[in-house]
Amino acid sequence: MVSELINANPIVYEKKERRVRIPAADVNEYAVEPIDQLEIFDHLRDIKDPEHPYSLEELKVISEDAVEVDDKRSYVRVTFTPTVEHCSMATIIGLCLRVKLMRCLPSRYKVDIRVAPGTHATEAAVNKQLNDKERVAAALENPNLVDIVDECLAPSYES
Repeated sequence: MVSELINANPIVYEKKERRVRIPAADVNEYAVEPIDQLEIFDHLRDIKDPEHPYSLEELKVISEDAVEVDDKRSYVRVTFTPTVEHCSMATIIGLCLRVKLMRCLPSRYKVDIRVAPGTHATEAAVNKQLNDKERVAAALENPNLVDIVDECLAPSYES
């Protein structure tokens, strides 16, 4: 995906086993089910890193614990951890997280994407960029960026 590697030898972790959701037998099939932390994590875990052939879960960029959901207030916060302090892919990773959630969550949700505190050299700038609607919209008008995001979000057949 990227010609020059920022983190040539990342640590790769094992994926957690997927938990199967079993709906209660007495639930109304037309009722709106609340969205929870596991559901959000399941949407994000297989996003591919823009620099490596690994998922964000395998690189521990994203974990289930890094997802906060308040379904009643329609609010989701995802905090991700770049693999290196000067990761130039941090904004692209954050954009991938935001786009994935924009595509799979109802539009009523406010999504907040953050770099984990103290894990990136330009944390405040990255956070500002990822949560500014105009900057995100401008980024999504760039066909090259959209191609990178779509490649990261493309389904993996190894999952």
